[in-house]
Amino acid sequence: MREDGNRGNLINYQKELDKIIEACVRNGCVPSLLLHSCCAPCSSYTLEYLSQFFKITIYYYNPNIYPEEEFGKRVEEQKRLINSLPARHPISFIEGKYDPKEFYTITKGLEKEPEGGLRCFECYRLRLEKSAIIAKEKGFDYFTTTLSISPLKNAAKLNEIGSDLATKYGIKYLPSDFKKKGGYQRSIQLSKEYNLYRQNYCGCIFSQK
Repeated sequence: MREDGNRGNLINYQKELDKIIEACVRNGCVPSLLLHSCCAPCSSYTLEYLSQFFKITIYYYNPNIYPEEEFGKRVEEQKRLINSLPARHPISFIEGKYDPKEFYTITKGLEKEPEGGLRCFECYRLRLEKSAIIAKEKGFDYFTTTLSISPLKNAAKLNEIGSDLATKYGIKYLPSDFKKKGGYQRSIQLSKEYNLYRQNYCGCIFSQK
């Protein structure tokens, strides 16, 4: 949750998501969703949950990942999970271009920032902005990211950035805090069930160190 400066209260992003889902169920609609994913484990619960209500396309865009072999390994695990996971509505996959220069450009001067600080916020924006652009170009109803499932990621900042980009590009952002409702714990269970590769660092060279 984060404080809303206009209303002076806290936003519960899970409740905001619940309202959207309830409206879709009530109206019998199944919106399309471009879901940015950082890795198969983080997407596991998110896909299990959202595929009940949305037609999902996973967008795997993560130029922050180091080294390139790690990127390739995560891509293959993501594809394997999609092919294995039962889903009420179809799940498809788009592999984003791997260009680490994009990450190093936007984090220049922030190399010594602590994990979870300004460098991470710039990384959030980089990946979410590309997702918003692709979602708009391809006519999706919504875009969002799996990142909020991690206890180490700032869900309030992710939603703030997503909302800003939604306004900028004219595409709806799906509010989320996927660690709610036991989401993170469920992702650990699913990772074990599907024997998913779980990396021991977020992805970039700074988090690896």
